[in-house]
Amino acid sequence: MAVKSRTFSVPVVMTIAGSDSGGGAGIQADLKTFAAHGVHGTSTITAITAQNTMGVTAVQEIELEVIAAQIDAVVVDMNPVAVKTGMLSSPEIVRLVAGKAREYRWQSLVVDPVMIASSGAKLLRDEAVETYRKDLLPLALVATPNLPEAAVLAGREVTSVEEAREAARAIHDFGAKYVIVKGGHMESLSGGGQSLDLLFDGTEFVDFGLPWIDTTSTHGTGCTFASAITSRLALGIDIEEAFKGAKRYVWEAMMAAYPAGQGHGPLNHMWRLSSGVD
Repeated sequence: MAVKSRTFSVPVVMTIAGSDSGGGAGIQADLKTFAAHGVHGTSTITAITAQNTMGVTAVQEIELEVIAAQIDAVVVDMNPVAVKTGMLSSPEIVRLVAGKAREYRWQSLVVDPVMIASSGAKLLRDEAVETYRKDLLPLALVATPNLPEAAVLAGREVTSVEEAREAARAIHDFGAKYVIVKGGHMESLSGGGQSLDLLFDGTEFVDFGLPWIDTTSTHGTGCTFASAITSRLALGIDIEEAFKGAKRYVWEAMMAAYPAGQGHGPLNHMWRLSSGVD
């Protein structure tokens, strides 16, 4: 006798990013993070990368027509309530995604301005930075640059907490409603053995820190953080709590990371299930 399936109401979200063959960052990290948060993840692949924990050895951008077709296919059928961008390597791809954001009137757009992989490989062309500023950031509900990315977008050095605040103000001026500057690239940014992130709403800052983790399992932390925020926004959580909850989720995923590879290893995105399968 057939058993009738149960129906649940689950928010649909989408990531527009590059594929990481090593599974630690990009589309792969995004989809695992979505699943861990109980939302349905869809994807648009902008580039295929050959990479592992030690580095990126090849990058192939997807044709613009195919990127557009992926977005359209998801939106017209599944209508994601929140969208996250990751690796958009060229000005043309950035403009295409910005155009789709305007066409479909995305209200919860999380922009993670991916520029450099954990291994140091460059993932964004220099000429695309200005396109980010003019075309995509004005459409972002939230922008989530790390310290090096914030410095590039703001066009200024970031070596202290106050300089990180100034960078956040500059990025907010480009149009992003909220800016989160992630401090994980510099332990000395906050001192006291903490990793400090800053949330700016155009008026006030919310600072949130957690103990610094001494680990090489850091591949995909930025992708994971932005995807966790996207998931939480889709679930109706307000921006401040989404910010703090996403940071806690990444922190736990780093604490529970398993050894994989010889370089910057992946996080354990499914740390809540890490006790094994019954």
